[in-house]
Amino acid sequence: MHLHILGICGTFMGGVALLARALGHRVTGSDANVYPPMSTQLAAAGIELMQGYDASHLQPAPDVVVVGNAMTRGMPAVEYMLDAGLPYVSGPQWLAEHLLAGRHVLAVAGTHGKTSTASMLAWVLEDAGLAPGFLIGGVPQDFGVSARLGEGRCFVVEADEYDTAFFDKRSKFVHYRPRTLVVNNLEFDHADIFDDLAMIQRQFHHLVRTVPGTGLIVHPQAEPAVDAVLAMGVWTPTQSTGDGGDWSAEWLSADGSALRVHAPDGPEIGLHWGQTGAHNVQNALSAMAAAAHVGVEPALSAAALGRFAGVKRRMELRGEVAGVRVYDDFAHHPTAIASTLHGLRRRVGEARIIAVLEPRSNTMRLGVHAAALAQSLTAADQVQVYAPADLDWDAAAALAPLGERLRVAGAVAEIVAAVGAEARPGDHVLVMSNGGFGGIHQLLLDALAERA
Repeated sequence: MHLHILGICGTFMGGVALLARALGHRVTGSDANVYPPMSTQLAAAGIELMQGYDASHLQPAPDVVVVGNAMTRGMPAVEYMLDAGLPYVSGPQWLAEHLLAGRHVLAVAGTHGKTSTASMLAWVLEDAGLAPGFLIGGVPQDFGVSARLGEGRCFVVEADEYDTAFFDKRSKFVHYRPRTLVVNNLEFDHADIFDDLAMIQRQFHHLVRTVPGTGLIVHPQAEPAVDAVLAMGVWTPTQSTGDGGDWSAEWLSADGSALRVHAPDGPEIGLHWGQTGAHNVQNALSAMAAAAHVGVEPALSAAALGRFAGVKRRMELRGEVAGVRVYDDFAHHPTAIASTLHGLRRRVGEARIIAVLEPRSNTMRLGVHAAALAQSLTAADQVQVYAPADLDWDAAAALAPLGERLRVAGAVAEIVAAVGAEARPGDHVLVMSNGGFGGIHQLLLDALAERA
């Protein structure tokens, strides 16, 4: 079968492409924005990429067009697909019908931490010999790819609440029918499609409705927004994580790299690993709880997490030049930005942190979180913010509480020049964006090398 995927370089649709190729299908795809790591994975799998969304990409006609949720009416390929009567389907529906049916689906949902938790969970299952399949919105370092079929019965999927397609406005995750569901947290996000938190909670309620009575829902202890979802109705056993929950952890180190985990009705378990910060501790508890539901003993999960290599673009060290470390992180919401910075602060102590931020997500560009952004950046010693001319809010005004720590730039080159000139040995440069950010990570390393 020949599948042509519209929007193939998004993390989810790229994963669908890799899975379809692994099933033996011929896969081609179109996208307007092609950048690593997804483009690299697709090319390595022998998948042909086409730039833009021209109608000619669908000639001759594929057997089915898989439509990404970034596609809209008016795009030439979409209009041609409809006019020609080509068979089409959304990515989540294709995944559910052709791959998830008959498997034990472990879905990881929530505003933050989905990629990290799903990666931890997939690695724990792999280490336990369960050979899981997975589709994750990032690239786990332990696997080197964002998706694989897997030989076992378990399949781990990052369950996104964003809408499915222009013809299906339900959240993607309602298609997955999980037997094990992790809900990490819940905040207002995706302001381009949701009016308020209540709209998002309604979609999570729909997800909860799909989990069978023999399944399990893992959720944080005393998280009001999640508690409100469960109060709408729950027909599945639940387990809580965090202080006072069924799964909890005592910190044995200041940065969270050494823990004593308390599992339900079990002994205390030591966990020593390479991740840091409260958000990763919470993610680990969720992954251990979900893994236990498919038979992995907590002690085995802790041992596996001790060997967990992390996820690309999640506090990924991109390089060190002249004593200056440059990190890449996907944080693009005030809560995630604050958690990432506090995690780094706990790790580096009094060393100087230079935060470099691109407000790129639709919600960020609309300015929905502008008022909370300055507070989320307070753990940084210096803040460089990219504010292009088409940003819908005044970054300098919104971030004024940061005072002299703040620098707002209209071009990537300005930031590279400033950091290259000011960074000194021992500094930590943390770049945060959910996009390619003009290749700024390598540009920064190159600038530091020229100065050295």
